[in-house]
Amino acid sequence: MTLLRLVLGGLKPYWIWVALVVLFQIVGVLAALYLPTLNADIIDDGVAKADVDVIWDLGTLMLLISLGNIIALVGANFFAARSAMRVGKDLRSTVFGRVNSFSPRELAEFGTPSLITRSTNDVQQVQMLIFFSLNMLVQAPVTGIGGVVLALRVEPGMAWLIAVMVPVMLLAVGMLIVRAAPLFKQMQGRIDDINGVLREQITGIRVLRAFVREDRERERYAVVNGQLTDLNWRIGRLMILINPIIMFILNISSVLVLLVAAPRIDSGQMEIGSITAFIAYLMQILIAVMMATFMTMMIPRAMVSAERITAVLETETSVHQRTDGIRSLEGPLELTFEDVSFTYPGAERPVLEHISFTARAGQTVAIIGGTGAGKTTLINLVPRLMDASEGRVLLNGHDVRDLDARVLWDTVGLVPQRPYLFSGTVASNLRFGSPEADEQQLWHALTVAQGRDFVAAMPEQLASPIAQGGTNVSGGQRQRLCIARALAARPKLYLFDDSFSALDLTTDAKLRAALVPETREALQLVVAQRVSTITGADLILVLDNGRIVDQGTHAELLEGSETYQEIVRSQGVEEEVA
Repeated sequence: MTLLRLVLGGLKPYWIWVALVVLFQIVGVLAALYLPTLNADIIDDGVAKADVDVIWDLGTLMLLISLGNIIALVGANFFAARSAMRVGKDLRSTVFGRVNSFSPRELAEFGTPSLITRSTNDVQQVQMLIFFSLNMLVQAPVTGIGGVVLALRVEPGMAWLIAVMVPVMLLAVGMLIVRAAPLFKQMQGRIDDINGVLREQITGIRVLRAFVREDRERERYAVVNGQLTDLNWRIGRLMILINPIIMFILNISSVLVLLVAAPRIDSGQMEIGSITAFIAYLMQILIAVMMATFMTMMIPRAMVSAERITAVLETETSVHQRTDGIRSLEGPLELTFEDVSFTYPGAERPVLEHISFTARAGQTVAIIGGTGAGKTTLINLVPRLMDASEGRVLLNGHDVRDLDARVLWDTVGLVPQRPYLFSGTVASNLRFGSPEADEQQLWHALTVAQGRDFVAAMPEQLASPIAQGGTNVSGGQRQRLCIARALAARPKLYLFDDSFSALDLTTDAKLRAALVPETREALQLVVAQRVSTITGADLILVLDNGRIVDQGTHAELLEGSETYQEIVRSQGVEEEVA
């Protein structure tokens, strides 16, 4: 039912094209069925009477019908292809839109390689099934039923032959399909595996070379590639049997017809034209059965693909956007965490527990703690990359879940822990946050982010190309460009998720000094690993195992927080503790 719902739902907007496919196929099939009758008439009337005019007239008519059949079938194929390609386009767009609405929770549930496969290869399998189904929608049943009717009209006494050969062909091809169906179900999973390994290796190519692990990764890729290849071999060995079996049955059918008909022709009970027509009709019947079984061969793999696509389309994001959300935030910004807890799906314990604090415009709030303390998770709750499991995150007294999405995103400027740049230019990346920003504003943002010098040194400056992921610039440059991207949008709330880690101490100090006048009226929430980055913060939250164990200024925490002192000591600045 999943596959049927996808196919019918996808074809609904293109019903006119489907109707044209049906019309062309009816014309083509009827023309094909009429040709053997004309052939018998030629043999009986033309040749027997030596009437050349009749032969020429009927031969011309046969050529015209053949031409009409070709045009009709080409037209049917054309409209079937257009319909299938349109459905594929709509499916890909729908899957892409749904994936874009997912929170990190749903993305982690499916996995990036699987989502890529579902929006490409899986959609292609459904698309191909639609194409072949439309091609055989009318052609196979009309050819089969029409062939049976006309064959029985020509020679009713040989109906038993049809009754025997059709089930034989169905049984032979059906057995192969039954054996191949489970293998098709495994195919998509193997494609997921090879996509995952390949994506991981391409993304981590620098790490592989740095640790000289190329040989190990080649072996790892060879394993999953070999598994996919072996599966394809197993399917191929089954599929190559179909054509010989079909041809054997077709030829055996012709031989049986001649064996049965020969004595009757010899005794004058049957004419040569009739046997020729009967063989033609029998071939059309068996070919129609073959076409139908060929289509059913595609159904198992398309069914698996349809279920995987449906799983994406029917998955609701855990972050729901309100259509009637609050459309403005009046007054200076105030951020409040009100007894907030968060638990990842399947986790044994919360990542964050009972987080409560308030920060106001003009303040800098820093978050520090060990690895896995929940710092990034806390930051992600503000722009609703994830929603709190318990408690509330408030902006100016409004729960962020009640805000209009555009208002929330315009208020927040996020610099993620892993800086990411999109393929394009320096300018196109900086304008992500503010599409209307002019060059002067972009250069100003780069100046504050300490990125002006290296961009000015590029051959095309703001128009210089940036590779996907920013792989053609260094980690520090990539981080500064991401900071400049957030600055260009001039939000009221800056979220810096460990955004200075790739900077040297001098650049870090210059950037933080430049940020002071730039963000004087804004609120900054800073996740940091280095204590030196946050010494000037108005409030420092010390996280440990998802809880705020201490909070205060740098000086206050040096005096009264053992956890903070331990962090300072671990970074080799014990004199500050003293």
